[in-house]
Amino acid sequence: MKYLIIISISTAVCCLAFFLIVLFRRKIYDLIDRRIERFQSELIEKQVREIQNMYRQIRGWRHDYRNHINNMKIQLTEGNYDKLSDYLNELADDLDNVDTVIKTGNVMADAILNSKLNVAEKLNVRLNVKAAVPDNLPISDVELCSVLGNMLDNAVESCGTLPEEERFMRVYIGKLKGQLYLSVQNSAGKVRKEKGSYLSTKEGEHGYGLFRIDRIAKKYGGYVNRQNEEGVFATEIMIPLQSA
Repeated sequence: MKYLIIISISTAVCCLAFFLIVLFRRKIYDLIDRRIERFQSELIEKQVREIQNMYRQIRGWRHDYRNHINNMKIQLTEGNYDKLSDYLNELADDLDNVDTVIKTGNVMADAILNSKLNVAEKLNVRLNVKAAVPDNLPISDVELCSVLGNMLDNAVESCGTLPEEERFMRVYIGKLKGQLYLSVQNSAGKVRKEKGSYLSTKEGEHGYGLFRIDRIAKKYGGYVNRQNEEGVFATEIMIPLQSA
């Protein structure tokens, strides 16, 4: 009888300890999620303001289009060909600046994508981007931008460690087999992997970005695939879309 009581108490203590560990771990994950989401929400708000400003530039250019045409007609009629040539060059430069904006159909995704790709361009990373965000997303805009932002951050940082001639990124966002499909491929050097999982290579970094991506994908029944070989790192994410 004495031994049964001891065993029962030990079992109860073990169960309680296990429950407390699971509860503590869940609380820690929730705390990390909230901190990352709060930080990224503030960052996203800033980037949204930037992309909205770009859209205003586009609308302004369209509004001025008729005036540009009339001005060129006048220069042509008066035979001011040099002035007309200079004017066309100025318009071309202005239009180039406007056309650098990538439009996915989702203003929040536009904000993140254009901001991160602008950083990549400054690092002379060769870019290949095709992006169209479906309408019936199950995830929030903040979650979408968290996933996309972390994927692009990791890709840009990886490219930045390599010689300029080796830097490249390929980004694809679209609908595939009824799912939101995000793919980022980039040149990569050093890669850390432990127990089958990839780790951040940044000093003092605990992999919060990768953790956040995995948590969001799992929340919506999605799938994350990471692969690296021959100097290329690839991340693919698929998340089921809502029924129309």
